[in-house]
Amino acid sequence: MHAGAKAYFDQVNSQGGVFGRKIEIRTMDDKYEADLAAANTKKLVDSDEVFALFGYVGTPTSNAALPIFTQAKVPFFAPFTGAQSLREPFNRQIFNIRGSYFDETEHLVERLVRTGMKNISVFYQNDAYGKAGLAGVERALKKMNVQMVDTATVERNSVDVGKAVSKLLPKRPDVIIQISAYASCAAFIKEMRKSGYTGQFYNVSFVGSQALADALGNDGPGIVISQVVPFPWHGAVPVVSEYTKVMQKAGVKDLNFSSLEGFLAAKVFVEGLKRSGRNLTREKLISSLESINPSNFDVGGFDVGFSPTNHNGSKYVDMTMITKDAKFRN
Repeated sequence: MHAGAKAYFDQVNSQGGVFGRKIEIRTMDDKYEADLAAANTKKLVDSDEVFALFGYVGTPTSNAALPIFTQAKVPFFAPFTGAQSLREPFNRQIFNIRGSYFDETEHLVERLVRTGMKNISVFYQNDAYGKAGLAGVERALKKMNVQMVDTATVERNSVDVGKAVSKLLPKRPDVIIQISAYASCAAFIKEMRKSGYTGQFYNVSFVGSQALADALGNDGPGIVISQVVPFPWHGAVPVVSEYTKVMQKAGVKDLNFSSLEGFLAAKVFVEGLKRSGRNLTREKLISSLESINPSNFDVGGFDVGFSPTNHNGSKYVDMTMITKDAKFRN
């Protein structure tokens, strides 16, 4: 996500910035651990040098930051998570540009049930992210009047999937929906395949599509992943064409879903800065972002819209499949 956002911000800076101001990104590594994310957030907010928080990765990490940026009234823009905790209850500081896990899992479940696959299990990460995705699957299954077969878990930052394999393999579900990070998902798929499982695997976008494809190797073809941004290689989509050119100019060869999401987030964020005028304040930025909608801002084939009562900018969901060469088919 950082690569796409940086490429867009660098382009804006090369053209003079926004009203003469250059955009600076400061990055901190929270190692996908909530305590470190909270400490980093406090450090950034207390420094008095950070105008907004942008592109946080993960549910537990974003949840840890939530009370800190809320109390400080610092805008929290485009977190890389679809968790409901960052959507409900409404929080004026938070702006989401990606669809929620409810959006993604509903799309997945509807597709599965429509194609006759009703024997569904879930493999999920035992933390806020995994539980948010599980809640989405349960909600979607209830809507479709379908009973879940079973669930199994893996701990965050772990690839110890033996117990999960032992639990789900005997159930032989038609499909297993995975709500976890790429390393544990890849480990689980490989072990299930070794054990003779021939069913399908579906994943949500947070998994890290390219990382999952690379980790799976020969076990990758046919694995399905939902996406919350357009296909990064569809040049006919105007914003994808723009993204490709900017990334090439920045010397970035590898295009992917995550960097496109960062690019889209940066583009919308800059539009908010422009609408805020020369005398920029956090309050002006929030009000300006709330004025953005598809009727007055054309992102280029990807609709984003906010309002004073709704900061969830998109419900876009698409489906992709890993191919034999560790690439993707739309």
